[in-house]
Amino acid sequence: MDLNFDAIVIGAGMSGSWAAKELCDKGIKTLMLERGRDVKHQDYPTTNMNPWDFEHRGQMPHDIQKENPVISRCYAFREDNAHFFVKDKEHPYIQEKPFDWIRGYQVGGKSIMWARQVQRWSDYDFSGPDRDGFAVDWPIRYKDLAPWYSYVEKFVGISGNKDGLDILPDGEFLPSWDLSCVEKEFQGFVQKNYKDRHVIFGRCAHLSEPQEIHLQQGRGKCMSRTECERGCPFGGYFNANSSTIPWALKTGNLTLRPHSVVHSIIYDEESGKASGVRVIDSNTKEVLEFTARVIFVNAAALNTNAILLNSKSNRFPEGLGNDNGLLGKFVAFHNYRAAISAIHEGHLDKRTVGKRPTSAYIPRFRNVYKQETDFLRGYACGFQATRYPERPSPEGMGQTLTDSILQQPKLGPWRVGSHMMGETIPKESNYVRLDGEQTDEWGIPLLRISVDYDDNDEKMTQDFLEQFTEMYEKAGFKNIKTRDTKDKAPGLDIHEMGGVRMGRDPKTSLLNEWNQLHACKNVFVTDGACMTSTSTQNPSLTYMAMAARSANYAVEQLKKNEI
Repeated sequence: MDLNFDAIVIGAGMSGSWAAKELCDKGIKTLMLERGRDVKHQDYPTTNMNPWDFEHRGQMPHDIQKENPVISRCYAFREDNAHFFVKDKEHPYIQEKPFDWIRGYQVGGKSIMWARQVQRWSDYDFSGPDRDGFAVDWPIRYKDLAPWYSYVEKFVGISGNKDGLDILPDGEFLPSWDLSCVEKEFQGFVQKNYKDRHVIFGRCAHLSEPQEIHLQQGRGKCMSRTECERGCPFGGYFNANSSTIPWALKTGNLTLRPHSVVHSIIYDEESGKASGVRVIDSNTKEVLEFTARVIFVNAAALNTNAILLNSKSNRFPEGLGNDNGLLGKFVAFHNYRAAISAIHEGHLDKRTVGKRPTSAYIPRFRNVYKQETDFLRGYACGFQATRYPERPSPEGMGQTLTDSILQQPKLGPWRVGSHMMGETIPKESNYVRLDGEQTDEWGIPLLRISVDYDDNDEKMTQDFLEQFTEMYEKAGFKNIKTRDTKDKAPGLDIHEMGGVRMGRDPKTSLLNEWNQLHACKNVFVTDGACMTSTSTQNPSLTYMAMAARSANYAVEQLKKNEI
């Protein structure tokens, strides 16, 4: 068994696979470690099953929900993809405050089940902390990441429109799907009545028209099946299994090792660098140590924090790179608590036909150009208008029951709805830390999570409900209903970020502008743990761009023998 490599990537998901792809493309012999099982493209057992093929028609049985209260609260956890989610008892953690930690431990990680929404950040997002003084300033701006956004988008395949918005920069787009007629009407209404608000079609990681680079990956056109959470047999949407991992494997430079639970990163006191990674085989419990010149930590935000916290040495008794004591602190997430729905009474001569992989999107419009509310930052929103047949409940007995089941379903009204995705403010009081006594089956300390909403989130949620109620009323929608799930714990957004934040000053941050640990230059973090703030956009595209950018920088530094 080869234990020595040029580079080690911890985590075989969205961002880790991008780091591996870039390293391998540049000739770097790379070991990718994944704590879960191997999943190869096409290893999607339910992908072509019909609804009636499932014993419970897609729903999770009550006994499974009872055994798994955390994961059962996740919208994406269903009978058709339950095998891709971590079950509650298998990998425990400690909730100092309620937090639903949603995980996918397998090669591909959560890239198999993600929602595939991809929007760039703008300079308003990167400069947010500097402008309002909350958290620390990002060490990069949009211009630093823009070419890497383009680089990633071309490889991934992003459908979208050139919308010309400074708050949501355009990218390298494939043709977009279309808005429904009611969505178009609402788009026109917003354009006419609000100068600062825009309704666009959401940008998503789907191949509407595959290009040569996608055919080289072996991927095909998105068929709009909307069964994406099962894994796509066509490779119509981006996941690590169909794209970046097989691409890296084809170079001959990647060694993929599943069933490898990372215990810690090994620090060499003499060189002042990390020398390798200590791994526990999840099946045999054998302890192995792999060495490398550079290490990328992409285990997903909270696991990345846990690995670094557990990487203790004489030089770093509180965790690797943790000179300032901030490792694990300033964790943030996205606030999805509130939603609104209504009925549109018009367009009764039209209906929804077919499916789409996404819907309309309303970029953030609060506190963009100036501070205008009593809360910091803002929120983005979805918007969807659909009209489908509604079959009434079967009635009667015998022939009457048969006739009621077979009768042609009537079209219901157009139903519209929006949900918020609010930016939460990173705070020192939102943190993760290792438990001092309890460990998992591999002897690794359990992670304690203390993350909660605050007054800023309450004010932002109320503003969303007020603003969208007003917009819906002005648009003529009826039967408007709002919902604030105050009892919904953080975590179900599956957008946890921070704990190993980037910054300019080693006294107030852990990573520099290249995602390197300030105090250990050959360790890079390019998953959600690196985020200084959360903005309002779905974060995966930014993780991928950062991973590609940092991996290329790492190769340059390796060639110069500077790390």
